Amino acid sequence: MRGLKSTIALLVILGGLVAYIYFVDSKRPATGPDTKQKAFTSLAADQIEEVQVKAESGETSRVQKTGETWNLVEPEKVEADSVALSSLTTTLAGLEVERVVDENPADVKQYGLDPARIDVGFRLKGQKDFQHLLIGQKTPTGGDLYVKKPNDKRVFLIPSYHETGLNRTPFDLRDKDVIKFERDKVDGFEVTHDGMTRQFAKTGMEWKVLKPVAVRGDYATIEGEVTRVSSLQMHKIVAPSATDLKQYGLDKPDFTVTVSEGGTKSTLLVGKKGDDGLFAKDVARPLIFTIEETVTQDFAKDLNEFVRKDMFDARTFTTNHIDMQRGTEMFAFDKSKGADGKDVWKNAAGKTLDTTKVEDLIAKMSNLRSQNFEVTADPSLKMPALTVTVRFDENKMETVLFGRGGTNVF
Repeated sequence: MRGLKSTIALLVILGGLVAYIYFVDSKRPATGPDTKQKAFTSLAADQIEEVQVKAESGETSRVQKTGETWNLVEPEKVEADSVALSSLTTTLAGLEVERVVDENPADVKQYGLDPARIDVGFRLKGQKDFQHLLIGQKTPTGGDLYVKKPNDKRVFLIPSYHETGLNRTPFDLRDKDVIKFERDKVDGFEVTHDGMTRQFAKTGMEWKVLKPVAVRGDYATIEGEVTRVSSLQMHKIVAPSATDLKQYGLDKPDFTVTVSEGGTKSTLLVGKKGDDGLFAKDVARPLIFTIEETVTQDFAKDLNEFVRKDMFDARTFTTNHIDMQRGTEMFAFDKSKGADGKDVWKNAAGKTLDTTKVEDLIAKMSNLRSQNFEVTADPSLKMPALTVTVRFDENKMETVLFGRGGTNVF
């Protein structure tokens, strides 16, 4: 009996202890081994409106935000790289303290913080003073960085992978687009190379080749070229203002690329090869910069790649009339609706045709694609072996001539 009473007493005590622990822990903040202190408490990236950076190279930058636009104001006044600024401010807002290594160091020089290797400052909306993050050397293992804030004695660690995003030079923070234009408003594109000009014009959702010959353009290829130019970035600024273009091969450029949007044109000159890519220049600005060499592969594509390969725009579901002439033979097919609402094809004499066979013919025409393109028409097309005219979409019409020369069909 005594043993049973002792057991019950122990269970009561244990139950009280568990209840106490539960009660006390429930009142504690939810902190755990994965919860880390922020380097800057309650900092939101969108509240930062000015940034100052002294990079490891010694170069200093100052960037200001007006509305949603960032502008570099020192050492020069140019538009800033919004992606780079977004990355930098987001990094500052999310920066976590890995570990405090010294609460009250007698000398911070041992951590590379006197002077600091990198100094990143920022100012919030409505505030006058800057907050700073001083960055020193990496830890012996290379996994972290020693950092501190000017008004805080503590030296703490942050992951070393943040260094790339925080150690920013003026070139890193400036906008690096080679030419400026609104991508969605582009209606013209032109490339001059080796004495030949290739000119393209866009109407609605269709591109046409205007030079060296007028022909339908391949939408995907030409759009790809425009996108290539819009995404092209400077590698390095060679000269802020160059008066002698000859030394860069820009007096007689290898490539001249012009993008049109309405009445506005933006032109890029591409010259000879430098140590860090090809020398290039936006004609609207004085600076000379370098760009990647591979861009010439895009600009020097064969004309065939810019020509639309589909011989017919008509499709089985849009075609309503076909005329075919082969020598003295003439064929005409018309589509109408039958009493049951289904499509009915008839010939010129009014005879009902096999719908499946007519649609198969149209499908073959729709799938017909050119294999090669020549600027000058082959003589066989003066007296074509076959002429096909198709009406579709109610008010559209297209005619294709077929000529034969040896084993080739033109």
